[in-house]
Amino acid sequence: MNQESLSMNAVSLNKKENAYTVSELTSYIKELLEASFFQIVVEGEISNYKPSSTGHVYFTLKDEKAAISAVIFKGKMRNIAFSPKDGNKVRLKGSLSVYALRGNYQIIVDSMEELGSGNILEMLEMRKQKLAKEGLFDEDRKKPIPFFPKRIGIVTSPTGAALQDILQILQRRNPKISVVILPCPVQGSEAAAEIAKKITIANTHTLCDVLIVGRGGGSLEDLLPFSEEIVVRAIAASEIPVISAVGHEIDWALSDFAADKRAPTPSAAAELASPPLEDILELLEKFKENFERSMSYKLDYAKALMRSFTAEGLEMQFRTIEQPLLQRFDDAKEDLLLAMQYHVQEKKQALNMIQTQLQALNPLSVLERGFAIVRFKENKKTILDAQDLKLGDEVEILPFKGLAEAKISQIQKREVR
Repeated sequence: MNQESLSMNAVSLNKKENAYTVSELTSYIKELLEASFFQIVVEGEISNYKPSSTGHVYFTLKDEKAAISAVIFKGKMRNIAFSPKDGNKVRLKGSLSVYALRGNYQIIVDSMEELGSGNILEMLEMRKQKLAKEGLFDEDRKKPIPFFPKRIGIVTSPTGAALQDILQILQRRNPKISVVILPCPVQGSEAAAEIAKKITIANTHTLCDVLIVGRGGGSLEDLLPFSEEIVVRAIAASEIPVISAVGHEIDWALSDFAADKRAPTPSAAAELASPPLEDILELLEKFKENFERSMSYKLDYAKALMRSFTAEGLEMQFRTIEQPLLQRFDDAKEDLLLAMQYHVQEKKQALNMIQTQLQALNPLSVLERGFAIVRFKENKKTILDAQDLKLGDEVEILPFKGLAEAKISQIQKREVR
């Protein structure tokens, strides 16, 4: 249908004198739009892409100035040759349909082809690579989430459904954990600065043991504040462990990569941050039972030991300890005595041998056999050779007993054989 036909139909609608019911007006609009845009080709960027449990896929097709809803029914998915996602630029074929019950319209997609990535995804990818090179996403800098935090901080919109979901789950799982809410806008031009500011405040004043930073679902544009550098850097610099909980499971933001833990939804973040109180109490009860069992065993063992500490029992234990020691002492004494006896006997034998040798070398023994020592009277020098004498020399003669003096009157030479 051309523009002239649309104008004619609009004129005919305006000519009706009586008021239209909502159903009548919607029916006319449905008839006009569906007949006029039966087969159309539209180009745009995918946003808020959401597969449903029935197999149908719902998303928004947008450009810089406008957006329109679209749906791909399960039977038409086989006509799609790629895996669509937020940010894809696509060309689709289909028809316009009006949903009378809600009074809105959407494109029923028959086929779709990819034209390229959207500007937002390109920008996010470039930013992701830049921040990754700086090490903000490194695994070794991520901190563990405390097992039982005393206080949980929540950086999100105070009016959003995400906050209520988190509070309900925390109350159900563990009402003993305190909660501090750091309210801030989660979309719009001022959101990123406010989110970063609240993260910094929580760290400056140590307001909590773990931080949940996030919001509920939305389009790719709605989630952009959580991908701004100021937010990513604030999360990376946080001394408090951070759980990023942005959107639904298929959504993502750069805060997910900088956070210490990524939760697919705000509700999942609440579960990650809070151990169930019942589980804690059950665990403590088991610890208590194990401790009591262990102490009971040790007390019974101590009592059994105490029963053996009687006078007779102690004496028996002392004898048991003493007897082998005494036996060892006796054995050592006997070994020492035998060793000493052997040593003394050995020394006696050596002494006898020395005595025999000394006796053989004793000059008195030689004199006793009839020999005598002749020496000069003047200097007492022993005379070994008659040639050392002169006629008239006075000498002393030392037999075995006594002493005699003589004067040399004759010297004869004698060969020694």
